Amino acid sequence: MTSVANIPAVSSVPAAAAQILETVKTPAPRGAEILVRGLIKNGVETVFGLPGGAVLHIYDEIWRFRDEISHYLVRHEQGAVHAAEGYARATGKVGVALVTSGPGATNAVTGIATAYMDSIPLVVITGQVPSTMIGTDAFQEVDTFGVTLPIVKHSYLVKDVRDLEAIIDEAFQIAKSGKPGPVVIDVPKDITAMLCDNPRKLHAEYLFESKEETIDETALNLVVEKLINARQPIFYVGGGIVTADAANELMRVVETLQIPVTPTLMGLGGFPTAHDLCLGMLGMHGTYASNMAVSESDLLVAVGVRFDDRVTGKLATFASNAEIVHIYIDPSNIGKVKKAHVSLIADAKTALGKIAEKLAAADQTEISDGVKNRESWWLKVNDWRNSAPFACEYSQTEIKPQHLIEELYRVTNGDAIIVTDVGQHQMWAAQFYPFKRSRQWLTSGGLGTMGFGLPAAMGAQLACPDSQVVAVVGDGGFQMTNQEIITAIQYKIPLKVIIMNNGYLGMVRQWQEMFYDRAYSEVDLSISPDFVKLAEAYGAQGLRAEKPEDLKRVLEEGLNFKGVTIFDIVVSKEENVFPIIPAGQDTRNMILK
Repeated sequence: MTSVANIPAVSSVPAAAAQILETVKTPAPRGAEILVRGLIKNGVETVFGLPGGAVLHIYDEIWRFRDEISHYLVRHEQGAVHAAEGYARATGKVGVALVTSGPGATNAVTGIATAYMDSIPLVVITGQVPSTMIGTDAFQEVDTFGVTLPIVKHSYLVKDVRDLEAIIDEAFQIAKSGKPGPVVIDVPKDITAMLCDNPRKLHAEYLFESKEETIDETALNLVVEKLINARQPIFYVGGGIVTADAANELMRVVETLQIPVTPTLMGLGGFPTAHDLCLGMLGMHGTYASNMAVSESDLLVAVGVRFDDRVTGKLATFASNAEIVHIYIDPSNIGKVKKAHVSLIADAKTALGKIAEKLAAADQTEISDGVKNRESWWLKVNDWRNSAPFACEYSQTEIKPQHLIEELYRVTNGDAIIVTDVGQHQMWAAQFYPFKRSRQWLTSGGLGTMGFGLPAAMGAQLACPDSQVVAVVGDGGFQMTNQEIITAIQYKIPLKVIIMNNGYLGMVRQWQEMFYDRAYSEVDLSISPDFVKLAEAYGAQGLRAEKPEDLKRVLEEGLNFKGVTIFDIVVSKEENVFPIIPAGQDTRNMILK
């Protein structure tokens, strides 16, 4: 029996307990918690994804942190990445997608490649089988790092939970800095389960060093001199203007010098379409004025562009009379496609801001003389403008696609964010909806991804809840990702989708008509769902217009509806996009009609 004398005094228990408590630590967080906290720390409020076994620990933490981060459950992983892209393109922020291993990761590849080609900042988190099982052909194992390596700005396979926090921080910095792009983080399941209370420092601390961007002063002065003295100059501007938020700087420079501007497909909105100095879109389906002006220019100032083949046509004859100034943030793109006489390695905002400063400090008489010397150039340019503008031939019996876009512009007062798939509808929207501002036009440019429009519009609407967002898609692309309608229904996203329904894979059919003797091989989409009934089956509003007199009423009704609206707009079956420059041909050889 224990002696009463051996029992500790009551007064000594708290002291002993305190000593014990000093040795007790707060439980270390597991990798999944570190990951989700890392997203929140980097300003992430919205994630698009689809769970699976390899990411269950992460989803468990997302449930715990649901008051701080919103997750949207898509119906296909491609839709998750496109929605994240739409969010990123509309805001300039980094979009985030979360998918599982194996088919989850491979389904995300198209979206990752789309973002890579258009320089869109994304972080895509993919689940992976446990570290010990990598290389054993485990269930749902795929080499995500290897599969995505050619289509990312950077990628990680996390091998140590102590590195996870640093990897998350680095991924966001890499995705948004310099020339933006997608970053993939492949996370084995066991890493998300491991506890970690001693994270390692950053791998690349230089990424976080604040440094002022420097520009070659000699080259800058030379560019300014050429701009002042050029007789037939033109600015050729692309997505880099939008990415760098350089619209104001561009406006200052060209208004000072009275130089015409032509945007690429990706640059639309970076300079207002309706501005007197804007010649409209350049390239295969661009304006006659813009293509002729580039062909006859003596100075081509290319800003935030990579000389895409859909712009240049036959490279040897593109701007063959011009000295070329190339302003681009990535030095590897300078001279990659077209040799530049002068180059500035900088983002568009920095470079154009410096040019504007130089012009403000320059001899204003010289600038005025330069403007006067370009009067004859403007006479030429305006002659090209007036001789072959974009035109729509209206019909009394069928809806012309161009008429649809013009009516959409009127009904939305030209203020909507327009998101498109790829094809004829994309080009008609680019031609007939004048854009007022950057990030008003969201489309897949470099990869040309059908199915992009609907989920990207969903992401853009979440990013810009106070804006009208309209997806303009073809009946072909719509059928690739229409399952995301139910995502919009679930989360009460007021998605508006206009299907330009011509019963064909329209752009392919046009090429077959023009260049393959009308051999319409495998382009007939006349056997398709009833899109109105399909919309109603999803719980959305479905509306159809088949005659020109119905168009305005249907658009107004659907766009004013507070929920999801799917428009089935039946347009002319064999209408073609003009102008067109046949692939690889001289841009002077435009087919106008």
